[in-house]
Amino acid sequence: MMAIIRDTEQRPSPEALLEAARRENGGGRLKIFLGAAPGVGKTYEMLQSAHAKVKAGVDVVVGVVETHGRLETQALLHGLEILPRKALAYKGQTLDEMDLDGLLARRPKLAIVDELAHTNAPGSRHPKRYMDVEELLDNGIDVYTAVNIQHIESLNDVVAQITRVRVRETVPDSIIDRADDIELVDLTPGDLIQRLKEGKVYVPKQAERALEHYFSSGNLTALRELALRRTAERVDEQLLNHMQANAISGPWAAGERILVCVSEDPRAAGLIRYTKRLADRLHAPWTAICIETRRSLQLSDAERDRIATTLRLAEALGADALTIPAVERRIADDILTFARANNVTQIVIGKATRSWWFELVRGSVVHDLVRRAGNISIHVIAGDKLDPETFAGKGVRTAERAEAADPVPYVWSLALVAVALGISKLIFPFLGIENVDLVFLTVVVTVAVRFGLFPSLVASIAASLCYNFFFLPPVYTFTITDPTNVAAFFFFMLIAMIVSNVAARVRTQAVMATGRARTTEYLYSFSRKLAGTATLDDVLWATAYQTALMLKVRVVLLLPEHGRIVVKAGYPPEDELDQADLAAANWAWSNDRPAGRGSDTLPGAKRLFLPMRTGRGPIGVIGIDDDRTGPILTPDQTRLLDALMDQGALAIERVRLVEDIDHVKRVVETDRLRSALLTSISHDLKTPLSSVLGSASTMRKPGF
Repeated sequence: MMAIIRDTEQRPSPEALLEAARRENGGGRLKIFLGAAPGVGKTYEMLQSAHAKVKAGVDVVVGVVETHGRLETQALLHGLEILPRKALAYKGQTLDEMDLDGLLARRPKLAIVDELAHTNAPGSRHPKRYMDVEELLDNGIDVYTAVNIQHIESLNDVVAQITRVRVRETVPDSIIDRADDIELVDLTPGDLIQRLKEGKVYVPKQAERALEHYFSSGNLTALRELALRRTAERVDEQLLNHMQANAISGPWAAGERILVCVSEDPRAAGLIRYTKRLADRLHAPWTAICIETRRSLQLSDAERDRIATTLRLAEALGADALTIPAVERRIADDILTFARANNVTQIVIGKATRSWWFELVRGSVVHDLVRRAGNISIHVIAGDKLDPETFAGKGVRTAERAEAADPVPYVWSLALVAVALGISKLIFPFLGIENVDLVFLTVVVTVAVRFGLFPSLVASIAASLCYNFFFLPPVYTFTITDPTNVAAFFFFMLIAMIVSNVAARVRTQAVMATGRARTTEYLYSFSRKLAGTATLDDVLWATAYQTALMLKVRVVLLLPEHGRIVVKAGYPPEDELDQADLAAANWAWSNDRPAGRGSDTLPGAKRLFLPMRTGRGPIGVIGIDDDRTGPILTPDQTRLLDALMDQGALAIERVRLVEDIDHVKRVVETDRLRSALLTSISHDLKTPLSSVLGSASTMRKPGF
């Protein structure tokens, strides 16, 4: 029966349905013929597919095709309607480009547009040809196009590192992700090199240079692997969207996906490292997940820090790190629900170290996973016993949480029980004792939802005593003479306790969800703000302001400059550092560890300084302080600050990388101009120098 209920609850993913609807109603379909290098036969295969469409009765028009003088490719153009190109005048020359307006006016069912990464001539409507393709798709025209792997933006640096050649014309990954179909046109390196030697790719002199540099066997093998991987990634995304849109329960083991379960166990970091090695061996994406239950609120600060640190380690190693609230009664059901929804094929979990009594009362996640996993493989890893100092923290003391006992909820709970007692006394003569207990239970639920578990327990006890004292004979005593009333009193108290516990659990989950949603909203707003900043000053100011706003502290940001650390931004802006703060900031930067107030190093400083890091290492230092004495942040605020620092550090690194790229471009352009100048000078001096040398040679002849 439970299996039937679970199957009926399987619903398509809204995101996947929206994606499917966009593809069905969002215009034309895009098919990309992807190759590892020039000459593998992308255009040839694309034209063959076009001929097959023509035979099937489809209206096909060639917008632009570059044959590069290859006879077999030119032969395939026969029998296809070719749209004349548009001539554009530029600097005294006439350039031919695809006639986009003519193609839109002709409006075929399928347009053939070669060279997706091509840069259009000045004066065209769009600077890039892929933008022309997007406009065709938006107008409901299907498009066949071709591109090489080195032109994909995200792989540009990788290709440059492999081939030592920087490709200038690129297309964004979004156009690849938009493709409805990707056909990989593959050719072994040996066959491609043979085609090159036979002159089927380049003219002989150009082919000889290509063989010496770009078209080496090692380069072609690496590019071929990149093309295969990128195609596999897109196919995997399409498979996952199909499963989610059709509510298909996974896994479909078309490709490996790994999920590792993170808890407060000190050995969780070992699970992360094991999963990283497993993912590298299988060349598979992986995710680290933590299920947040009601018990999570009872964890100590050290255990919460341990979970946060473990998830940050997973992110640093390339995983997607997620924390999701528990929905099912068993944690194993939440894990399997996520795994099946995301087509996970393997789950890694730590060996249980709980006592037999704990597993008897709360159950064993490991045993439940093994029993319920179905086709998903389960890796149960014992892990190594780590030194407690491994997770001893960052050397920063945190402020104690303000959890002083508040008597107000308890007073309210007793007052509401008194109100319920008055109502019960009024209705008792008319409705009987059967309805009195419902009045008290209503009050218990109200207190549990409004004030939480412990006030509701007090209300349950008070309601039970009132029920006994005022309504169970003999009244006005706590004595119960009738055995039936003893059972009624016992079950009333039991039900009141259970109801208060369930209502308090719902309240706790609502409070957790509200807090998580608020924090997520702030972080999302911060990430959008950082994404829209283009200068370093804007990034620093946004980071300082957001940190001060969310943590209610004063913030300064310091970055290295000319071998020392200097203040670059702050909120409020007029903040200055004294000598003790500067010493703590320099120590934090030099040692990549916290320093200053609340830390183990230079605790006499006014501020606490923490290094900001990315995957490449420390990138700066953030300093915080407030008007209170002692440690500044609570453990929850410390984890929030970690998230803010991570986003800020990545944004700073992004801006600096852009600046470095611009600097490299300027250097390259300077070298190009220098070379052009020297070439021009040498050409201008060549003729007079030849005349001088000729005259000198003549003068040296005998008899002159």
